[in-house]
Amino acid sequence: MIELGQGPADTDLIKDVSEQGFMADVVEASMQTPVIVDFWAPWCGPCKTLGPQLEAAVKEVRGAVKMAKVNVDEAQGLVQALAQQGLPIQSIPTVVAFVQGRPIDMFQGAQPASEIKAFVDRVVKAAGGDASGGLDDAVAAAEEMLETGAAVDAAQTFAAILQEDPNHAGAYGGLVRAHIAMGELEQAEAILNGAPAEISGSAEIEAAHAQLELAKQAANSGPVAELEAEVEANPDNHQARFDLAQALYAAGNGQAAVDHLLELFRRDREWNDGAAKAQLMTVFDALKPNDPVALNGRRKLSSMIFA
Repeated sequence: MIELGQGPADTDLIKDVSEQGFMADVVEASMQTPVIVDFWAPWCGPCKTLGPQLEAAVKEVRGAVKMAKVNVDEAQGLVQALAQQGLPIQSIPTVVAFVQGRPIDMFQGAQPASEIKAFVDRVVKAAGGDASGGLDDAVAAAEEMLETGAAVDAAQTFAAILQEDPNHAGAYGGLVRAHIAMGELEQAEAILNGAPAEISGSAEIEAAHAQLELAKQAANSGPVAELEAEVEANPDNHQARFDLAQALYAAGNGQAAVDHLLELFRRDREWNDGAAKAQLMTVFDALKPNDPVALNGRRKLSSMIFA
């Protein structure tokens, strides 16, 4: 299970940094992403409290900053070098933020969680970022989970994102699609019905609606082979072709489904109150906007309509 703010990327997000690695892992790395350095020691009582709090605050901004942990007992040469450059580590814990290769902010001693969060937010903003913008990265990670079949982990991640931003349309749509992937269509529909009004008309919610409709159809679709035989025997059997398109989409063959729907539209665009066009639009809405099946299908449909 991967929870929001955790996962494989944490090994890069928060790391122990040696004296030899300070230049690469802090100074050079901060040219790309701000790095907050926690100077600590094993014998330091306040460090044991501050360290986990700082890690939590860094994780909350989802990659907008990174954290380096430097054990001063093992990096005496680094401490002396920093002091010579005007950055004395006079007591620990000391926390220093680096942006574009130079220190821009710091504090010493234990701090309340609210002050730690404010410090991290200042660092993000100083680097031109947005402390909440990392949610989009979390959504992207959850989408990758969903694509690789980890629907349960994806659903948990989407839900965690929504706890922080209930109106995040990408996370909301993703949560619906995760439940669809798990076969929990009633739960998916309940989530959709509870979508906040502010995002109910968003592309992500519309796509989730379309995917839910197609998933419901898939549950009642017939066997592909039999439907193909019916269409081959009678190409003008519009209902069989329509059912075949549904079955093909349910089987994961979106291109073939679109092809049959386009053929049905070509043969009789008014059949069943324009069912072929309506089904095509549902399929297009369910697919990603840049999906070749959707792009080519829309183009072919438009050429038929305006021919």
